[in-house]
Amino acid sequence: MGLRNPDNKHQDDPFGITSAAVALVDGHGLIRYWSQRAEDLLGYPAASVLGHPAASVLMSEDSPASALSAARRLSEGWEGVITARHRAGHPVELALRACPLSAEQGSAWLAVACDVSDARRWELDQAVVRGLLEESPIGIAVLDSELRFQWVNQALVTMEGLPAHLGADRAVAPTGPGQVPSAVDWQARQALVSGRVTPAVEHVPPPHGRFRRNAQGHLRLRSSFPLRDVGGRTLGVCHTAVDFTAQDRARERLALLNEAAQRIGTTLDLDRTVQELAEVLVPQLAEFVAIDLFQGVLAARDLTPGPVTGGTLQRAVHRSIREEAPEAIVPIGEPTQYPSMSPQRRCLATGRPILDPVLEPTTWWLAGDPQRLAKLVSVGVHTHLVVPLRARGVTMGVVTLLRWENPNPFDEDDLLLVEELVARAAVCVDNARRFVREHHAALALQTSLLPPVLPDHCAVEVAYRYLPTDAEAGVGGDWFDVIPLSGARVALVVGDVVGHGIHAAASMGRLRAAVQTLADLDLPPDELLARLDDLVLRLADEAEAATDGPVVIGATCVYVVYDPITRKLSVARAGHPTPAIAHLSEPVELPDIPAGPPLGLGGLPFESAEIELEEGSVVALYTDGLIEASDRDVDVGFERLCFALAHPDRPLEEICDTMVRILLPDHPHDDVAFLIARTRALAPDRVASWEVPADPRAVHEARDKTACQLAAWGLEGIAFTTELIVSELVTNAITHAGGPIGLRLIHERALICEVSDSSNTSPHLRRAHSTDEGGRGLFLVAQVAQRWGTRYTATGKTIWAEQQLPSGGSR
Repeated sequence: MGLRNPDNKHQDDPFGITSAAVALVDGHGLIRYWSQRAEDLLGYPAASVLGHPAASVLMSEDSPASALSAARRLSEGWEGVITARHRAGHPVELALRACPLSAEQGSAWLAVACDVSDARRWELDQAVVRGLLEESPIGIAVLDSELRFQWVNQALVTMEGLPAHLGADRAVAPTGPGQVPSAVDWQARQALVSGRVTPAVEHVPPPHGRFRRNAQGHLRLRSSFPLRDVGGRTLGVCHTAVDFTAQDRARERLALLNEAAQRIGTTLDLDRTVQELAEVLVPQLAEFVAIDLFQGVLAARDLTPGPVTGGTLQRAVHRSIREEAPEAIVPIGEPTQYPSMSPQRRCLATGRPILDPVLEPTTWWLAGDPQRLAKLVSVGVHTHLVVPLRARGVTMGVVTLLRWENPNPFDEDDLLLVEELVARAAVCVDNARRFVREHHAALALQTSLLPPVLPDHCAVEVAYRYLPTDAEAGVGGDWFDVIPLSGARVALVVGDVVGHGIHAAASMGRLRAAVQTLADLDLPPDELLARLDDLVLRLADEAEAATDGPVVIGATCVYVVYDPITRKLSVARAGHPTPAIAHLSEPVELPDIPAGPPLGLGGLPFESAEIELEEGSVVALYTDGLIEASDRDVDVGFERLCFALAHPDRPLEEICDTMVRILLPDHPHDDVAFLIARTRALAPDRVASWEVPADPRAVHEARDKTACQLAAWGLEGIAFTTELIVSELVTNAITHAGGPIGLRLIHERALICEVSDSSNTSPHLRRAHSTDEGGRGLFLVAQVAQRWGTRYTATGKTIWAEQQLPSGGSR
């Protein structure tokens, strides 16, 4: 074989008669024969040693005693290493074999020697050959030219299931047709015909005839090559086979882990995550899998770390290779009842997997239900594996795997692989659970910050929809509101905070509260947005200081004020889509309102516009999620919006449903909020107004006109308090502002008294001292009115006071 032979030549046996040093020693210890190889090895020619004692050659100056001992051993038959003396005087280590000979002339001994390095190299080569043929897992067979076994090692006997005597006796076994395995026969013939090595990879199917991952199949690398003598004549074929099924399964397991890393956890949807785990496990590792989660996981509640001894499990998903899945005894979504000693409960209590290679009625979870157990056995289930679904120290459920088509029971390798897959999936399930919990918290916060019920107002009839986004994007910051204003007016607002999550919901709540506060000041829409812009800038500065870094806080908003007396709509918007107006006799309009910058940029002005509406028109305010849903073009969104708002005479709830159906997909990717309002007009006979001269004597005339108007409205019961309010407000205007002065009474769900003047100075409520001659007017108004306030106009200001109507006096 020659492991160290660089020119790849055959190395002869160093003790062979043609290659070794040979000497014949007679019974007197004298050398009678000396070969040429002995002369080459020790330097002594035959003439100088024949007839001389062998000890004289074997004597070493370094160790004469060992040489004498070696000479004595020659007479006994011996094999070992000696040190001889070269003719040149240096010692030579020899591997020596000596055996006694008997002849008629007397006893003699044959000594065969070689250089010790050659002997050791030969021994190493022989050890390699023996190890390769007898101890290695490589199957080897030698076939003659008739393809009959001449020699076969035990590895191939075991691998191919050959007769045991072939491997045990190493006997020549002339086999008949069909007794050589087909794969061996085919490759051997190819090697004989082509004269070349013929390697091939073979899949050996399991006994049931179907190769499946992790089934009882084998993957083998076979190779056949011709055997030739020194003259090149073909003697037969050597066939080798290597079974690397285990290595291939390890590769498959790594591939499956890589596949699982890509397939499990693609979304933050909990149901989808457990479904992805089931799809990885079946059919690659099992024929059936059931994943049961605790109800606290499905409800996204906090869980206690550690093993679990109680709790209600619910079937989250199951998957089978059978379409009807007869082994799926518990339907999806139903609670699973496992006895206390079932593998599932024991697995949850200990936090460790349970590998049961045999389906034992005494240990199976259906021990208390023989009929269901019999049903499982009837479909062929023979083994199961139970693994806890745990992540970050929290146990969330249990995974059960069954096998019946794969005849192999689950083993330790399967257990390690399933544990790794389930552990990876458990982290994804926990991430989904945490995200759902945060999503619910943000949604609850946002819902609590939105108006629970919109106020019923005489100026408009309203309807709305708020549709939070799916769990992937997180809760946004959309909001809407309806705010009653003085003078029977109403404010409508829709806004959208940048971002998603709890931070966006909290920012939305602060902005909504700010809009309500600013609306109470009766600010015009453009001025209100300017104040709101300042607030957003301040919030951004606070957030940046708190987080020590830049923080983006921004919002868009549209603010509308509708006056049912004048039927005018005053609109301003800050980077928000323009309102849509559905007229009764004209097409749906998207008025060109100055866009204005989004809130939070600062320094840029806002503008407002006025639109006169006929009674019964429908005004729609909405966030951009409505028209940008499904990633379609915005123009398409506006067209669909106009289509949905057509026929504004329909009920508002019906219009809302139409907008959702036409404009939104099943799962919008952004929050959507919209508010629609049908305008109403206050009848002219419900409003009375007069010009009041800037003369103190005009106060009495204003009181009389007020009393007459209240009598016409049937409100004599509040005439006294109303005359008192009119008297004080008109007197205050005459005294501190001067003309022109206007008085207006509005009869709607409350009685509103308004006094306007040209002054921009706002009165303030104070408590007069006992020595003061004045200063008690507004104090009296505040005592008798339900609400009062001041709003500024382009020509001055208006002080208003509102009183509750007496029973039977409402419209």
